[in-house]
Amino acid sequence: MKVLLVNGGPHKTGCTNRALQEVASALNKEGIETEIFWIGNKPVGGCIACKKCVQTGSCVFDDVVNQFRKKAYEADGFIFGTPVHYAAASGNMTAFMDRLFYSEFCGNQNKAFYMKPAAAVISARRAGTTATFDQMNKYFAIQEMPIVSSRYWNMVHGAVPEQVEEDKEGLYTMRVLGRNMAYLLKCQEAARKAGVKQPEQETPVFTNFVR
Repeated sequence: MKVLLVNGGPHKTGCTNRALQEVASALNKEGIETEIFWIGNKPVGGCIACKKCVQTGSCVFDDVVNQFRKKAYEADGFIFGTPVHYAAASGNMTAFMDRLFYSEFCGNQNKAFYMKPAAAVISARRAGTTATFDQMNKYFAIQEMPIVSSRYWNMVHGAVPEQVEEDKEGLYTMRVLGRNMAYLLKCQEAARKAGVKQPEQETPVFTNFVR
């Protein structure tokens, strides 16, 4: 089994990465393979609602989003990490998530993410973590992904990785998250071996509020 951890911070070895490393270490101890995927610090454009993904199966902008989607099909679970920028996920991470989840739902019927456990990890100097945590969890909920919890909300504090090291409760929370993710993955594997089928999928219904 494998978990993909996404570093949505502008620094490859920054605070978000340090938090993800702690989760990955806990997963590894439980026998789960991990890979940390950095989205980079080049600008990631947002979704332009062109609907080309419906026709081609991938986002029209062939960049880090499509690169990650190719990896996502082989993963069993996901951890998405982002720093806090103005009480929200970073701009690059927000654009990445928007296009990733929209193009996968429209272009491939959500095969990469359906019923795969996911969790968000938030890094901040001080505040804005809970608002960002709520923002990130909405992506998982709309894609029918079981959301993995920890002992506390999944956040670490610090302006540099060395300060994250001092956030003992934050790192503890990351380790609990890793163990909880591993447990759920093993439960899913046991369910498959026992013949438990995934929920029956119904054709989505879309409405709006215009009468």
